[in-house]
Amino acid sequence: MVPIGIRQGTIHGIPIINEMPIVEEVDTVTLYLNAGRQRPYYDYILQTLRPRRIIFNPGTENYELLNLAREAGIETEMGCTLVMLAIQAY
Repeated sequence: MVPIGIRQGTIHGIPIINEMPIVEEVDTVTLYLNAGRQRPYYDYILQTLRPRRIIFNPGTENYELLNLAREAGIETEMGCTLVMLAIQAY
């Protein structure tokens, strides 16, 4: 897990990175940023990270990014990551 965000802090003791680091072999990007804050991350997600899948959590729905991801061959899902984990549908 590599938490990347716009605010400083920690998640389960792991520092949130406020930059866009190179991360190899990304399986899933889980979005918690609303659509208005996602645009600066488009190229980073689609071209640098190139994940297998992007999960749009409630409140992060963004059909522009969703369509760009699908065009790039990236699987997309709209759902709550925490619920998906709880019901073992992640």
